[in-house]
Amino acid sequence: MLKKLRSEKKIDANFEVMLGSLSLEELIAAKLELSSKTEGSPLYGLPIWHSLNDIVKDAVLKFAISTTRTSSEAARVLGLDQSQLLPLIKKFRIYDYFGRIRHRKKDKPL
Repeated sequence: MLKKLRSEKKIDANFEVMLGSLSLEELIAAKLELSSKTEGSPLYGLPIWHSLNDIVKDAVLKFAISTTRTSSEAARVLGLDQSQLLPLIKKFRIYDYFGRIRHRKKDKPL
């Protein structure tokens, strides 16, 4: 994940240090506040509360994919088996985010 963001020039080493000093809750609240400032008002009408489950699952899936070398490793990080992981990769459109993930029969590299 960080490698992708660095390559897109969205973050640098200084940003990573500052980011590391925030709790996850602070980071989420800050991102929501920045989003509402961009829109010029609070994010009325968006189902944030009801979307949290999918937002968190998407983030954790991206973490598992970006920090492991194979799909079986990613599945183990998440406490899943590979047959549960592939539908999640499709549902959360991980291919679109990271690019195509290569698969082998025995152990599927990411």
